[in-house]
Amino acid sequence: MAPAAPVAAQEYRFNSVEIEGNTRIGDSAILSQAGIARGQTVTAGQLNDAYQRLNTSGLFESVSIEPAGGTLRITVVELPTINRISFEGNRRIKDEVLATVIRSTERRVFNPSDAEKDANSIAEAYSVDGRLSARVQPRVIRRDQNRVDLVFEVFEGDNVEIERISFVGNRVYSDRRLRRVLGTKQAGLFRALVTRDSYVRDRVELDKQMLRDFYLSRGYVDMRINSVNAQLTEERDGYFVGFNIVEGQQFKFGQVSLVSELPNVDSETYRKLVKVRSGAVYSPSVVEADITRLEREAIRDGVDFMRIEPRVTRNERSQELDIQYVLTRGARIFVERIDIEGNTTTLDRVIRRQFDSVEGDPFNPREVRESAERIRALGYFANAEVNAREGSTPEQVVVDVDVEEQPTGSLNFGGAYSNNDGFGVAIGFSERNFLGRGQRLNLNIATASEAARAGIRFVEPSLLGRDLEFSLELDYSETNSSFSTYDTNRLTFRPAISFPVSENGRLSLRYTAQEIEAQARDPADNGLVVQDDIDAGQLLSSSIGYQYSFDTRRAGLNPTAGMLFEFSQDLAGIGGDQEYIKTVAKLVGEKQVLSEEVTLRATLEGGALSWSGGNNRVVDRFVLGTKQLRGFEPGGIGPRDTSAVENDSLGGNLYVVGKLEAEFPIGLPEEYGVTGGLFYDVGNLWDLADVNLNGATVSGESGSFRHVIGISIFWASPLGPLQFNFSDAIRKEEFDREQTFEFTLRTRF
Repeated sequence: MAPAAPVAAQEYRFNSVEIEGNTRIGDSAILSQAGIARGQTVTAGQLNDAYQRLNTSGLFESVSIEPAGGTLRITVVELPTINRISFEGNRRIKDEVLATVIRSTERRVFNPSDAEKDANSIAEAYSVDGRLSARVQPRVIRRDQNRVDLVFEVFEGDNVEIERISFVGNRVYSDRRLRRVLGTKQAGLFRALVTRDSYVRDRVELDKQMLRDFYLSRGYVDMRINSVNAQLTEERDGYFVGFNIVEGQQFKFGQVSLVSELPNVDSETYRKLVKVRSGAVYSPSVVEADITRLEREAIRDGVDFMRIEPRVTRNERSQELDIQYVLTRGARIFVERIDIEGNTTTLDRVIRRQFDSVEGDPFNPREVRESAERIRALGYFANAEVNAREGSTPEQVVVDVDVEEQPTGSLNFGGAYSNNDGFGVAIGFSERNFLGRGQRLNLNIATASEAARAGIRFVEPSLLGRDLEFSLELDYSETNSSFSTYDTNRLTFRPAISFPVSENGRLSLRYTAQEIEAQARDPADNGLVVQDDIDAGQLLSSSIGYQYSFDTRRAGLNPTAGMLFEFSQDLAGIGGDQEYIKTVAKLVGEKQVLSEEVTLRATLEGGALSWSGGNNRVVDRFVLGTKQLRGFEPGGIGPRDTSAVENDSLGGNLYVVGKLEAEFPIGLPEEYGVTGGLFYDVGNLWDLADVNLNGATVSGESGSFRHVIGISIFWASPLGPLQFNFSDAIRKEEFDREQTFEFTLRTRF
């Protein structure tokens, strides 16, 4: 038997190459992509490789390669170019946003695989927005000159809402209280207007961090989240989200001490600055505040690179944490520079002033973290990242700030109703970052059946690059309230500066020019006292004043309690027609009890007006409204001219009000945002010294305390926080004007 002869692979040699079908792509580019040259000997396998390269290049719809003797014929059908990209059916997400998530672009080659990927990217964008059932179909419309229109047909579907949020393992705090901590909410009565009840995975991750911070700030240092389970309903239109948590035990502060490892640094000087006290519930924010206070003192003392190391010792038996602050020497690292990127609108200096350190200062990681939080708190940026990296030498760092701008202005149109002022409309423009300078500008126009107001307010939060806030306010208002027998016109001009004087204290200095005129609506209805005020005409009050405020809420050291104290005085007589001293003081305290289910609030407020020149008119004196004392009409208590037809309210030079309130759940699902409350108000308005009574018969000049009890319904509606008060004056004067129901926009102290 003779051995078989080997089979030789078929070979081709082409003297010429003919290319057909190409209009945009040149012959040389096609040959280069194919990898075949004229006169080159190629095998059948190499021809197949050339076909594959052309077919997968993303340039052609179809490709064929045919050898014909010494000629290679390549026929291609080019992919069309995209003439126009459009989106149809999208209402939830705008075209501009969807255009940023796709890869296809106009006037580029259309690639079917890219169009499918783009459709998936759009569907993913809707998934992040909580619409897991969204479907996207790419459609191609043929045009002349080998062009196509690419249309993404979007079926948005419904939001996959969170039907229920539950917790397992919580013993101290109820599900209702923990749900208030989360940014994600259950679907409620107004689910069509609320977006936070949609299931978003990234938001759940943020909720886990918020839940940890909530427990940690209340001393539960061992709290952990074992898992978060999200289950679709059988209809696939909702989620049940469950948090499996372990609370652990609550720890308190034990022994608190401070030692210094630095020579020539007296620990006694710094020990006085420590605010942590033994027996208080442990909170990391209290420790952070102490460290910040100590490091700032070191900078003022000229001690560079001093770091505060908190050493924590656990005492399991007493459930206490002993804290020892150790003054140590940190690494000698300096800030080389601060690089800022992404701020297309906001000026660099607005971001730089959030840093306590500048180029060349010692590097403090804690200050950088705090600066990052201040940048995010500005509200100018959708995202803000602050990171430190090694600089030109190991002893230097570069702080990189990468921000993403977001809209900071708003134009609002709305309606309003108050049982005091009636129906009205309001137009407002607000810009929180005016011209990118970090300034605030507000324009407001509001009109109601019994009141009208227009005003402009400008705020520069960092005058001369310091923590010095400058504000300028111009306001004009008119009232023709049914609670009085006269109308008023009031024009106010008020510049002011405000600055911190302590950790929680702030002082404001202001100048106020106010022109007020009382006008008769029907002279026959006015009593002698009010008519005398009307006859005085338009008078100008020119005053300088100040306000001191002490607010523990700024520090946030106690998450379950807060206190606000305000004291202000205005001294009129710097020109103008009036001379007086007006003093107002206010003290408010709030405490959450019963596992933070019930909020207790107490308020004490008072004012005194000492007149020394000009006309002491009713429009200048104190007149209590429903914000000060519930249960009565505005001007419903205090001295009255009982000889007048309408028993004119005359106001008073002195007033004092005390209020006790309790807010609590009333059993409704918390996603409705409805809670209840009880209140007890007591107050008095009196004294008409330096008032020309013109012989009128006046009642209530000496004053008597009125007592009011009532219930409140609080509703966190999609339109804003609303408050409904039902009250009963259990002690009043016969000439008082009671108001048993009040509907207002709720305000926080």
